[in-house]
Amino acid sequence: MCSSERCLRTLIKTTLLLSLATLRLTAASHPNQMPVDLAGHSVDAFSAPARARVFLFVRTDCPVTNRYAPELRRIATEFSGDHVQFWLVYPDGSETSGAIEKHIAAYGFPGKPLRDAHHELVARAKATVAPEAAVFDKAGTLVYLGRIDDRWVDFGKARQAPTTHDLENALADVIAGKPVPVSKTRAIGCSLADVE
Repeated sequence: MCSSERCLRTLIKTTLLLSLATLRLTAASHPNQMPVDLAGHSVDAFSAPARARVFLFVRTDCPVTNRYAPELRRIATEFSGDHVQFWLVYPDGSETSGAIEKHIAAYGFPGKPLRDAHHELVARAKATVAPEAAVFDKAGTLVYLGRIDDRWVDFGKARQAPTTHDLENALADVIAGKPVPVSKTRAIGCSLADVE
């Protein structure tokens, strides 16, 4: 039988060794958890300087996502001279690069596509549906997460025209150096919980 101090040291040492082994196994099974471009190259979307970064979480099979393509093009064009980066984030690991390329071509989505199969960006932004927009300021701080606008009242139920342009307003505030007064809204769309 060991003394309580000796037992405690042994327990701590064993716990540390198990934790280290778990980290090594995780790293070995997922050597590259960063998002990748369509060619499979790792991409650090926060490495280049930008006044704002917009991550648009999308799914190829989501009708709400697809209906927002014209509005997203309009917003990207509006902020094209303001050093704003637009990224299309595809969190469904089963979607192929070819399917993503066809999706972008069919609807004319703006931004650079990223495959986020390990949900690194999903977790960083706390995104839950597609389409959902996350805006990060130049320091990499999340300043807005939510809907693009309030056109969709519920899944399958939309207004004729939006009354609030949440993403556009958030970007205008970030570019002007102001705080974003409404930092979170509820996005309507297809769940990201069922994609791996």
